[in-house]
Amino acid sequence: MKRRAAVADPALVIATARSWLGTPYHDQASLRGVGCDCLGLARGVWRAVVGDEPFPIPPYSRDWGQTGPREVLAEGARAMMSEIAPTDVIPGALVLFRMAPRAIAKHVGILTSPDRFIHAYERLGVVEEQLTPSWRRRIAFAFLFPKD
Repeated sequence: MKRRAAVADPALVIATARSWLGTPYHDQASLRGVGCDCLGLARGVWRAVVGDEPFPIPPYSRDWGQTGPREVLAEGARAMMSEIAPTDVIPGALVLFRMAPRAIAKHVGILTSPDRFIHAYERLGVVEEQLTPSWRRRIAFAFLFPKD
């Protein structure tokens, strides 16, 4: 069984994510105040909370309906973060959403409270909004940021 690493302070993760609010949406970018997509937001929070990114992120498809045998985002997160059950999400957790039935998880957000999360959304940029039942049922994976 994999030993759980020390996890980052959830308050630090949330404050860092909130510092990205209002950043415009820009596909595959990760610059606070300039532009990011959902993964770019998570990458920016990682850099501020944990440190340098452990590997470069290859280009990726924006197709939320994409199906396939591999959960690439979940595999990457699992290699660097402590996984928790989607039913056990807590504020500060990184959540991966499955946006269509049977599709792979391709959207990322960070919980800020039991019923709110921050994410980057096309046309809206980085926003904090309610974790509605519709969003909650789409959570496929959840992870905790490691302590630096």
